[in-house]
Amino acid sequence: MENKNLALLFLRLADALELKDENRFKIISYRKAAQVLEGLAADVREFYEKDKLRDIPGIGEGIEKKIKEYFEKGKISKLEEVTKELGPELIDLLRIPNLGPRTLALASRELKVKDLAGLEKAIRSGSLARLPLMGEKKVDHIRKGIDIYKRSRERMPLGSVYLLVDKIVKAMKGLKEVKSISPAGSFRRMKETIADIDILIAGTDPEKIMDHFISLSIVDRVLARGMTKSSILTRENVQVDLRVVDQASWGAALQYFTGSREHNVKLRGMAREMGLKINEYGVFRNSRMIAGRTEEEVYRTLKLDYIEPELREARGEIELASEHKLPDLLPYEDFPGEFHVHTDYSDGSATAEEMVKAGLGSGYRFIGLSDHSKSARYAG
Repeated sequence: MENKNLALLFLRLADALELKDENRFKIISYRKAAQVLEGLAADVREFYEKDKLRDIPGIGEGIEKKIKEYFEKGKISKLEEVTKELGPELIDLLRIPNLGPRTLALASRELKVKDLAGLEKAIRSGSLARLPLMGEKKVDHIRKGIDIYKRSRERMPLGSVYLLVDKIVKAMKGLKEVKSISPAGSFRRMKETIADIDILIAGTDPEKIMDHFISLSIVDRVLARGMTKSSILTRENVQVDLRVVDQASWGAALQYFTGSREHNVKLRGMAREMGLKINEYGVFRNSRMIAGRTEEEVYRTLKLDYIEPELREARGEIELASEHKLPDLLPYEDFPGEFHVHTDYSDGSATAEEMVKAGLGSGYRFIGLSDHSKSARYAG
């Protein structure tokens, strides 16, 4: 995770410096450092702790100082300095697909664009299209990028994506190369709202798995395609990220990518106190992997009872797991009925008879129909 965090910070710094039209060689060095860190198999923290950061190809004295500052102070002051100078809202626009730092720098300099509202105003007025080397086609790509950017900042109700996740999992399960598959992230923790969908797979042929994923019928646009991770945008405008891992690391990866971040940070701290290291590849003592094939194995190695995904929020569950006092989650079969259901009498999609049959099929003893009254015109 530290590798990825640092890589993102260096990319952000490179983009910010390009916005300022600073030294081209510095910008290239930061991008190269990000690429090296992203592809580094080992944990960059190990190099830091052994004072061997310069042993990593592409890491010079300047980059080394910034990595040390990150581990020692939790920040890169140069990035904070540039962010303060340019304004965080302007730098945040670099997250918009199809909007590069050169174009944004030009828009900022010539049209005084400082935030999303200013960028959209420049598009509507046609002034962005009139800038050198722009044109309507390029502006149209930026407009689509803004739509993706806006959607990425919105959270969706869990129920609105539940069937979509089920459809994706079933479609990927049909591939013989897929050995294990599960949703991850906030969806697996059953949060009320989610930002995007994370799917984790352990398989034998990552390239074939990725080809199958990006060609699913639900795909509207491929955002990224790699050997271990790909991202797509569905026709429902939902971003789905797929990761492929080794079967030997399945449990560690599933635990890691399910989160939450705060829960995982606590686990890593516990592991360090025990002389261990935990990441998405497994639990390690020195360089030897001692656990990671299953989630139960990961928690057991840390002397914890297995913690259900819904509880992984760093709200005391880790302490309870260490004392063998975790509460049991209620299984669905313990619920005798459902009080709040709508039929097609108002804004539901099934008849009362169909709802009764569905309730009987779920083992319910009762359902409570709660349709809107005639006064609720929006509900039909």
